[in-house]
Amino acid sequence: MRKVFTCMLLLAIWIPAIGYSQEVPAPLYRDPITDGAADPALVYNPFEKAWWMLYTQRRANVETADVAYCYGNEIGIAYSEDNGRTWRYRGTLDLEFERGKNTFWAPDIVLHNGVHHMFVSYIRGVANHWSGTATMMHYTSTNLWDWTWEGPVKLPKENVIDATLIQLPDGKWRMWYKWDSKSLFADSDDLYSWTGDEVPAISDVPHEGAKVFRFRDRYWMVTDEWRGMGVYSSDDLLNWHKQPGHILNEPSKRKDDYPSGAHGDVIVTAESAYIFYFTHPGRESHTKDYQNEIGNIPYELRRSSIQVAELDVTDGVLVVKDRDKPFRVYLDTP
Repeated sequence: MRKVFTCMLLLAIWIPAIGYSQEVPAPLYRDPITDGAADPALVYNPFEKAWWMLYTQRRANVETADVAYCYGNEIGIAYSEDNGRTWRYRGTLDLEFERGKNTFWAPDIVLHNGVHHMFVSYIRGVANHWSGTATMMHYTSTNLWDWTWEGPVKLPKENVIDATLIQLPDGKWRMWYKWDSKSLFADSDDLYSWTGDEVPAISDVPHEGAKVFRFRDRYWMVTDEWRGMGVYSSDDLLNWHKQPGHILNEPSKRKDDYPSGAHGDVIVTAESAYIFYFTHPGRESHTKDYQNEIGNIPYELRRSSIQVAELDVTDGVLVVKDRDKPFRVYLDTP
């Protein structure tokens, strides 16, 4: 009986180690329905004991005029049962609160007092060209599937996208968001009422898709500059200092991991930090596309893939570890 118990114990230790020892596939994930996964945000689902990736489900495989494939999006769900190594499509969230076909972009999710709060950008309707007024919408859920619309977030500015949130040391919450290619912020005690001013937190370089996180005893912010990501650090979440250069501005040899990394999320584990981001692998540069004779952007330039890389801090500088070398991902169970 003792031998049987010992074998079972060793097996229980060995099985997770198998997944951890395997290399991360590239691309990490492609949406099997629309092939347009972008703006990933990760959250652990304790009800299904799996990591979830929520993302903007761009309609990349639909032939439409200009950038219409970036509108009419739902928020897609991919899940991982092997601690972040492999991902499978699960469906989309039902977030519609008014009639018609509408647009959802770039969610961020936090857990507070047993309730998940999601902040997602919303645009009424579907456009052929870049246009429309974006509103930050607030939803709550107790199971990550069923979401209650709490209404628009009242912020100092209108037409805002790309929320990123972190809980402050005093228990309050801070949200950064994009307005006019700058990052502004607002604070809240309860995630419902927000106060802030119109002074940008980051405005030196146009950007979007900021992500704030704590790693190696410092706060960090990465921003999507459409040519890789800018990196800022802070001790107090108020004063930010930009480090030279960019991360994810160069391609790797991994499949679809080019030309550069865009709008992502960072998950910090007990020992490591991983950045999940998306790429436009068919493009020479992230923003370089064109329209064909009927005004459509070709499919190869529309599609997008999700990738992952490991972060480190070297001499006080946030760096991405060599993506050309085999590496592993292991997201702890919170």
